[in-house]
Amino acid sequence: MKRILKLIGVLIILLPVSVIGFLYFKFPNAEPAPEISVGNNPERIQRGKYLANHVSACMDCHSIREWSKYSGPLIPKTLGEGGEVFDQKLGFPGSFVAPNITPSALGKWTDGEILRAISSGINKEGNALFPVMPHPAYGQMDKEDLISIISYLRSLEPIEKKNPISKPDFPFNLILRTIPSPAKFGKLPDKNDKVSYGKYLFVAAACTECHTKQDKGKPIAGMELAGGFEFPLGNGTKIISANLTPDKETGLGNWTEAQFVKRFKEMELPKYKPHSIKEGEFQTIMPWTMYAGMTEEDLAAIFAYLQTVPAIKNKITN
Repeated sequence: MKRILKLIGVLIILLPVSVIGFLYFKFPNAEPAPEISVGNNPERIQRGKYLANHVSACMDCHSIREWSKYSGPLIPKTLGEGGEVFDQKLGFPGSFVAPNITPSALGKWTDGEILRAISSGINKEGNALFPVMPHPAYGQMDKEDLISIISYLRSLEPIEKKNPISKPDFPFNLILRTIPSPAKFGKLPDKNDKVSYGKYLFVAAACTECHTKQDKGKPIAGMELAGGFEFPLGNGTKIISANLTPDKETGLGNWTEAQFVKRFKEMELPKYKPHSIKEGEFQTIMPWTMYAGMTEEDLAAIFAYLQTVPAIKNKITN
């Protein structure tokens, strides 16, 4: 009996060690970075600039936002330098810092390594990246669009800045290793197929990430795009994401395409001048000034897609 109990004790000790070892050796599921060269084609760079600043909004997290102004517009001279922190105060399982993505930091990365990071969530060293950068969504984009983004990143003004290293909490540091997966590149739809094209842009903008309520980091089934995701702010207040479904009482069911497009375009810089936010006044993390740079055609396509998703009643009050 003593021998059996001793064996059980040894197994209790070894099992967690073996599980941890398995996760470290088996994951992340890293494929070799592809061998590609994005070049410096001006049209590609321009396309990448549009995507990185106004659709996928890469610059949202990889620059410094001026939170004393409404919606936290970007500080222009910080474009790509990183440093934005997503930590436990905001409800994250660790401290995650947006890295510098200007040429001074990415100079030793190959184009293929950057593509793998954006689309599969695995960095140059083969480590998993936290999906605050929504690589599961980016991995569904057209590969050519991602190459355009990389071309644009290569064209940025180099900024010499070292940011702190991201540090996930235990046991999420183990779970994080299982999240990356190989990209499943899609195809940019024809603009004449308005709904499909709008869905593509919607996925590329990763809107689902913020507009679906979650429980312990997992989206709640049946609440897709119905809002309710809570964002605790540093001043002790919080904001809640809006319901984007076509529910007529609590969502976008009574909105017109023109109203939807106008809501964005009225915050386009430099026409819009972000007002100062005082202590206790309503603030939002929604990067309105970035998404406002989308073309009216693209915004209208997104609205067309949103009108096709299931309507879910979920009243949001901020």
